Amino acid sequence: MKQLFISILLSLMVLASPAWAQNAADKPSDYVVLLHGIGRSESAMEKMAKDLRSRGYTVLNVNYESRTYDIATLAERMHADIMAFNADKTRKINFVGHSMGALVVRAYINSHRPENLGRVVAIGSPNKGSEVADFLNNFGLYDRFYGPAGQQLTTGYNISQKLGKPDYEVGVIAGDRTIDPLSTLIIPGTDDGKVSIASTHIDGEKDHIVLHANHATMPMNAAVIIETAHFIRYGFFKRAGVQKQKKEIVGGAP
Repeated sequence: MKQLFISILLSLMVLASPAWAQNAADKPSDYVVLLHGIGRSESAMEKMAKDLRSRGYTVLNVNYESRTYDIATLAERMHADIMAFNADKTRKINFVGHSMGALVVRAYINSHRPENLGRVVAIGSPNKGSEVADFLNNFGLYDRFYGPAGQQLTTGYNISQKLGKPDYEVGVIAGDRTIDPLSTLIIPGTDDGKVSIASTHIDGEKDHIVLHANHATMPMNAAVIIETAHFIRYGFFKRAGVQKQKKEIVGGAP
């Protein structure tokens, strides 16, 4: 008798619960596309990919030939892979780009904006160019090593103006630590060793945050990973309580 009563009670609870509660476990996760910076590979974004997957997202960690083509061509060449990945238009597709990767994201959205576009996170991106790129561009080796896209990272090229003001939600993460003191001498103001905080700003950005991180390892930094996931989900950065959550990151905090 007692078991029958419990069964009836549970049935009534299921019937009374809202539809979203009944279907929450069956709802497909949103998509996240990750793009590394120039001269890097998908391994630079793997720690972030693992964490986002642990949070329920379906992740595409793109590996692309960052030093072979210009930014517009790079965006075009990854279109087929992103289209195949973005098969279910009922799920939002979000983008995260580190350094030049965020510029490629913006170029991609300009050319192939998904109908189910979610949010974008730009990490340490030289949206107004990099003085380090200016300095190195005086030497022939820079062009040979970084290729056409490297030329578009100089302050004179003004890539952000060419890409235009985004009309979608963009969260920007900047760093204020460096492991490259020589580059820091070249960059005006506070920087992450490659990009100044001032250069990370994007006209129309939804939120902007500065974290204690250096340019090279930003995608592996626990606070950066936490803030990225928070912006994707809520559209603003977490800020409070990040330090307490660093141990939750897959692979541990750096």
